[in-house]
Amino acid sequence: MHRIEHFIDGEARVSVDNQWLDVVEPATGGVVAHVARGLLEDVDAAVSASRAAAPRWAATSVRERARLLHAIADGIEVDLEAFAHAESIDTGKPLSLARTVDIPRAIANLRWFADAAIEAGHTAERFDTSTATNEVLRMPVGVVGAISPWNLPLYLFTWKIAPPLAMGNAVVAKPSELTPTTASMLAGVASAVGLPAGVLNIVHGLGIEAGAALVEHPGVPAITFTGGTTTGRGVNQACATSFKKVSLELGGKNAMLVFADADIDAAIDTATAAAFANQGQICLCTERLLIEASVYDRVLEGVIERARALSIGDPLDASTDFGSLISEAHRDRVKAAVGNARKDGAQVCTGGGRPSGLPDRVAAGAFFEPTVLQGIDMDVAFNREEVFGPVVCAMPFVDEAEAVHKANATDYGLCATVCTQDIDRAARVARQLDVGTVWTNCWLVRDFRVPFGGVKHSGLGREGGDDALHFCTEARTVCTASRGTVDASGAVPTGTAT
Repeated sequence: MHRIEHFIDGEARVSVDNQWLDVVEPATGGVVAHVARGLLEDVDAAVSASRAAAPRWAATSVRERARLLHAIADGIEVDLEAFAHAESIDTGKPLSLARTVDIPRAIANLRWFADAAIEAGHTAERFDTSTATNEVLRMPVGVVGAISPWNLPLYLFTWKIAPPLAMGNAVVAKPSELTPTTASMLAGVASAVGLPAGVLNIVHGLGIEAGAALVEHPGVPAITFTGGTTTGRGVNQACATSFKKVSLELGGKNAMLVFADADIDAAIDTATAAAFANQGQICLCTERLLIEASVYDRVLEGVIERARALSIGDPLDASTDFGSLISEAHRDRVKAAVGNARKDGAQVCTGGGRPSGLPDRVAAGAFFEPTVLQGIDMDVAFNREEVFGPVVCAMPFVDEAEAVHKANATDYGLCATVCTQDIDRAARVARQLDVGTVWTNCWLVRDFRVPFGGVKHSGLGREGGDDALHFCTEARTVCTASRGTVDASGAVPTGTAT
């Protein structure tokens, strides 16, 4: 039974009061580690270390910062199998998924933002007029607090820390207490490759303790948070009182719109992946499947067939493509949501409970079957509230207007998918959907260069590309007058730009 300690000022540390939390393998229900339970004093120490290191790190050349981020990526890549195994144990996701998606994407995050920071330095904004030159400098904010979730632990942890580190900020990061292992492993790699002490600090613990202390800390001017909407609302309120910069990537109740002219087989494949990837525990997963009435039965039957064909079992088994949920408590919430939907008239087409025939090692795990519902409309709570599990509800629509109306009939606005072979319709519908991302005939195709985030209750601000780099900096405009255009008093001659 190993212990996962904080990483503060370049060294592993226990909490000030030496308290620990259990780390449970959700696929078995067994305790596999203990993680330090950070409190305000631990966050204070981490922030102090970051504040001390930040000026030196900001003065480090962008190429050296990028070199170190690439070195961390190299270290993860060399030990990819161990990282993937740890991720599978912590989350219950299939090892094959962690090996082929989660850990490679974490490596790519570090590499892309390292290179993007160099490019940003080469393309400083400069504006010339007849009387002056304006240059926009991107100055690091100093210390960025980063809070990442449990569903894609290293993937989203690196997504949070790479941009501020690349742009010259120190970081205090808090991974989820449910899935702390790979963040701790990354800290070991960072130390081994020579990342200066204090540049990256990791404090473990509960959100209401360590997380709240980080959000409220006066020495942290920027917070980036990914998690649930209710928690995000509290983070936003706390940041507002002290005018902190804040980026929030929150929940979703995402819709997929399948029109009759779509490639139906491809749409069924896409819908299945979007509903059940990572056991439905991705903020971008589809929870509402809107299908044009003339092809409703065909699409629904196809998704049901593919859901039943998913191999549910031990996440460490190479043949498993559907693992456990993150915890017994979360499985109970998903089960309750399905039960309430049933009371409201939903028909369970497949799934709806605990799978049978699980291997002995995972017989006590937090498993829930891939589930397809139908028979309820948008006035039912299930179709308005995020479930964050492997449950999708199918609903028919008769025309484009109804499809758009149903897709938008939620407080959330993270993403949507449109399946159609009509290019004009795809463009028209995309402009009417109240979401941050629209995929056409695909799902979860990501480009580092484009902004990512949601509207309404799905978040605030954007991540990715220049948005991520700009979030962790302050724009400073330096205006230099051309020779002879300013008099001795400093006044700008009449008729010139001000």
